[in-house]
Amino acid sequence: MRYADGGGLTAERRAAREGIRLEAGRRFARGDRNSVIAKDLRVSERSVEQWRRNWREGGMEGLKSKGPAKLPKLSDERFAVLEMELAKGPAAHGWEDQRWTLERVRTLIGRQFEVSCSIAGVWRLLHRHGWSWQSPARRALERDEHAVELWKKGRVAAGGSTAAALGAYIVFEDEAGFAMTPPHARTWGRRGQTPVVRVRGRSRRRISIAALCCYRPGERSRLIYRPRFHLLLKGARKSFAWQDYRDLLVRAHLQLGAPIIVVWDNLNTHRAAGLREYAGSHEWLTIIQLPSYSPDLNPVEGIWSWLRRGPMANTAFTDPDHLTRTLRRGLAHIQRHPELIDGYLTETGLTLTPDPPKPIRKGQ
Repeated sequence: MRYADGGGLTAERRAAREGIRLEAGRRFARGDRNSVIAKDLRVSERSVEQWRRNWREGGMEGLKSKGPAKLPKLSDERFAVLEMELAKGPAAHGWEDQRWTLERVRTLIGRQFEVSCSIAGVWRLLHRHGWSWQSPARRALERDEHAVELWKKGRVAAGGSTAAALGAYIVFEDEAGFAMTPPHARTWGRRGQTPVVRVRGRSRRRISIAALCCYRPGERSRLIYRPRFHLLLKGARKSFAWQDYRDLLVRAHLQLGAPIIVVWDNLNTHRAAGLREYAGSHEWLTIIQLPSYSPDLNPVEGIWSWLRRGPMANTAFTDPDHLTRTLRRGLAHIQRHPELIDGYLTETGLTLTPDPPKPIRKGQ
């Protein structure tokens, strides 16, 4: 059991320290000096002096660990019960938002077990059992987790089998818009003085980018994208039309030189009648829809996140051309590093390689 003593030591660390003290006891019996023992064992001479006094009074038994100075207020069995309550979320226990703070965990411990803990004690308890302070992932309330799991087992597996049979690429598509007002990112500054980053505060010029992450086992992963500049003309379209997606898919088919299986979300433009008719009349194109409210299944989302946290973060764009150059440099960097594209797929938890067929036993 990983109990901590008053100093926050686990059983493993207590055992290691006891081994050092016992080694010091053997050196005492040999007549070694305190300074030599402290240097060899890499401890302070003051500690060696205290150990020598304990050794004189109780021998080797006086150097053995007495166990934790104070047992934890929650045993492993009770903490398992606490974890089940924490898994229900703060809303199930009367709090409005979804943040578990040390104060709230302390309150929950008091309600559940009638035990009083300090804030520091709660921190040590959670840290000892593998909990840490993290930024949570966001999920839509409308998301159907059961439908997502069924989609992973059914559609992705079927898409992987079809791609293997046809020698096709599995292509994930998504689009995003970028403006001259960049996203915020953290920066270093003197304590007590808030850093100030000067950026353009107003700009009607935006760029939309549709990107494709292309995967095929045994081949180098590819990134293909197409920008669309927002025109300031009255009545001009500011988003991709279904014809733009069609042209992008044709371009990808020509560059990859193989059939493609496109996986994208349920955007109304993706479900346009003209696009469905085009896919139905061309054998090289297959379309698969992602489940609703599941952007975490699309590896292209990782590209947008990297651009906003990297090249675009806190950037003071001077003009639309500066924004365009920054985006193109960032996308070109990803194109030169296929391991990044593979990493975005790994982050989704999807596997596109179909399971190998089971061997047939004799007599079956």
